[in-house]
Amino acid sequence: MDIQTEWVNLNVSDGTTMRTYVAAPASAPRAAIIVFQEIFGINSHIRDIAERFARQGYLAVAPELFHRTGPKFECGYTEPEIQQGIGHMMKATPQGLEADIQAAFSYAKESGLPVAATGFCMGGRTAFLAASLVPLACGISFYGGGIAPGPFGPGLLDRIPHLRAPVLFLWGGKDTHIPAEAEDQIIAAMRASGKAFVTVEFSEAEHGFFCDQRPSYHPASAAVAWPMALAYLAEKTQKAVGA
Repeated sequence: MDIQTEWVNLNVSDGTTMRTYVAAPASAPRAAIIVFQEIFGINSHIRDIAERFARQGYLAVAPELFHRTGPKFECGYTEPEIQQGIGHMMKATPQGLEADIQAAFSYAKESGLPVAATGFCMGGRTAFLAASLVPLACGISFYGGGIAPGPFGPGLLDRIPHLRAPVLFLWGGKDTHIPAEAEDQIIAAMRASGKAFVTVEFSEAEHGFFCDQRPSYHPASAAVAWPMALAYLAEKTQKAVGA
C-alpha cells in the first residue's frame, strides 16, 4: 500500500511545540494509532513502525516526547546513547507527558476515526498511561517498563481503575529490565480490577525483542507479535466504529 509521511508540529497545552512524525495511507485510513517512542527518540526504528502501520491502512502518529529537553533527539543503541536517552527520560515530568498524550490524541482524533495507541518500553508505559487518560479504542504495550514500581519511579498501578480501553501486553520472558515479579504484579492488579486485557509472554525473547536494529531482536517472537498486535488493533477499532 502506498503511504505518505511528513513531520508536523503540534501545539501542547503548556505552550510547547511537539514535533511529530505522521505516516498515512494514500487512501482513506481505517483508524488512527499513536506510536509512542522508546528512549531513543523518533529514530529510524520508530519511523519504520509508523510506516508499517500506515501500510496496513492506519494513520500513524509518533509524537516526540523529548521535545522539551532534546528537540530532534534520536540515537542508536550503544551504552553512551542509552545513557543519553535515560537522561532525557528522567527529565520528563508526569504533567508534560500527560499534556503530550492529550496533544497527540487530539491530532489523531481530527481524522474522525477511532484512535488506538502502542509503544515500546518507555512508550509501552506511555500507551498504558494514555489508555487511562483518553478514550482510546485500545492500548498495545510492548515490554512496557515502569508500569510496575521500579528504580525509575512508583509506577502506574494506581491508574488501572481509570483505564478507559482494553490493553494488550507483550512481554519478553528473558527480559532482565522488567523482571517476572513486575509483570506478575501488573497482571494481578489488572485481574483484580476487572479491566479487559490480554497478556502474552514470549519465553525466548529479551527486552527490545521487536526492534530489528538491536542485538536483542528475536525474529521468531517479533514475527508472531506483529500479526497479533494487528489483529487486536483491527478488532478493537472496528468495534469502536460500530459502538
